[in-house]
Amino acid sequence: MPTDRKPEFFKGSQLKVAIIGCGYVGLPLALRFAEAGHKVTGFDTDPEKVRVLNAGKSYIEHIQQTKIQQYVNSRYFSATTDFSKLKDADAILICVPTPLNEYREPDLSYVEETAKSIYPHLQKGQLVVLESTTYPGTTEELVLPILEKSGLRCPIVASSENDNVPFDFFLAFSPEREDPGNKQFGLAQIPKVVGGVNPASGRAAVSLYAQVVAKVIPVSSTKAAEMAKLLENIFRCVNIALVNELKLLCLRMGVDVWEVIEAASSKPFGFMPFYPGPGLGGHCIPVDPFYLSWKAREYDFSTRFIELAGEINTAMPYHVVDSIADALNQQKKSLKGSKLLILGVAYKKDVDDLRESPTLKIMEILKRRGADFDYNDPYFPQLHKMRHYDYSHMKSVPLTADALSKYDAVLIATDHSSYDFGAIVDASKLVVDTRNATRRVIRHREKIVPC
Repeated sequence: MPTDRKPEFFKGSQLKVAIIGCGYVGLPLALRFAEAGHKVTGFDTDPEKVRVLNAGKSYIEHIQQTKIQQYVNSRYFSATTDFSKLKDADAILICVPTPLNEYREPDLSYVEETAKSIYPHLQKGQLVVLESTTYPGTTEELVLPILEKSGLRCPIVASSENDNVPFDFFLAFSPEREDPGNKQFGLAQIPKVVGGVNPASGRAAVSLYAQVVAKVIPVSSTKAAEMAKLLENIFRCVNIALVNELKLLCLRMGVDVWEVIEAASSKPFGFMPFYPGPGLGGHCIPVDPFYLSWKAREYDFSTRFIELAGEINTAMPYHVVDSIADALNQQKKSLKGSKLLILGVAYKKDVDDLRESPTLKIMEILKRRGADFDYNDPYFPQLHKMRHYDYSHMKSVPLTADALSKYDAVLIATDHSSYDFGAIVDASKLVVDTRNATRRVIRHREKIVPC
C-alpha cells in the first residue's frame, strides 16, 4: 500500500532527521536542523566521532563546541553508529565523501555502502536526500535501485508529467554548499538547490529545507540538481586554471600577476577575480570536474575544456617544487639534501581541513626529489594517515626566529592569518611565496621568491 504521507508533511515541526556522515558537511547541517527545533540523529561509522559528539565536543575547528553541547544537553541532537535507528526517522540525509580513486575516476563506494545501510531499515513515507557531490544520474541510477531492494517503490517521473503515481518513499538530491571557514555565508544564508526523482519527492525536499535555509531553488530533476553542483565547482576550477596559467606567463614576462588581477578587478561589470595558488584543494573543486568528464565518456563526449583546466591545476605542485629548486640554485644549493620548512598544510587559510590539499602533493614531490622538510600549521599539530598519503610520523614544528634561520628555504603554502609574514621574512634565508602573502612586507624583498 503506497504511503499516505504528503510532501507537505515535511513542513511540520519537530521532525526526526537522520544525517549520515558527521563531517564538514553533515555536522553543520545537523546542528542547523537542531537549531530549527527538529530532533536530529547523526550517523557515522567512526565510533570515536560518535563518542566525541555525544560528549558535546567538536573535532572541527570552525564548529563551536558550545553549540554541540547545547543541542546534546537539550536532546535535540545525538550521534550513533547503530543504523537500525534509521527506521525511526522522517528524513534521511546522506552526507558522505565522494572522492576519486587512484585513476581519477569517481569512487562512489561511500554512497553505495550508505544506500545499502539504509534499505533494510527504510520505511514508508520516509524522505531520503543525497547531498554528496556526484555525476548526473547517481541518485536515479545508483541510489534508487539499492533503496528499492527494500521492496518499497519510488518511481521516476518527470516534473512535466502527471505525478499522481503511487509511491512508498520520497527521494531527492540537494547538493551541499558548505564553505568551511566562511564567516559571511553560513548554511542558513546559502540558497539550497533541490531536485526530486518525481514531483512529490521534489516538493517534500523543498518543504524540509525551507525550514533551515533562507531560500530553496527547486529544479526539475535530480540530474539537473547534480549538474548544477558540478557547474558551480567547474566554473571555479576553470577560472583558477586560467589565472594559474597566466601566473606562469607573468612570471616569465616579469609581470606581477597579483597586480594585474587587482587592476582588472576595478572593472564594475563583466569580470570576477580568481587567484592563483600552489594547486587546488578542498573536497569539491579538485574532484568534481573529473566526475563530469568521466560520465561524459558514456555519451561519447569529450569535455576538453574541463580536462585542460584539470591538467593545469594538477601541474601546479610540480611548478612550486621547480620554483623552490630554482631559488635554491640561485643560492648555489641543490634541492636534494636541502632543509625546507613548509608553512601550512590545510587546503586554504584558517581552516582545519586537509582534503585534497596541494601541500600534500608538494610534500610527496619534495620527498621524491630528495629534499628534507618539516611543516608548521597551527590547525594541525600532528598529521594523520590519509587516503593517498601517510605523514602520520610528522608533527608541526615551533615557528621561532631561531628555527626559521636554520632552514635553507621556507615555503608559504597556506597563508593562515596567524602567521606574521614580516617576522618570517626577517628570520628566513629564503622565502618562496605561493599565496602573495608577503605583498605588504617591505624589508628584505631580495629574500622573497614569488611562485
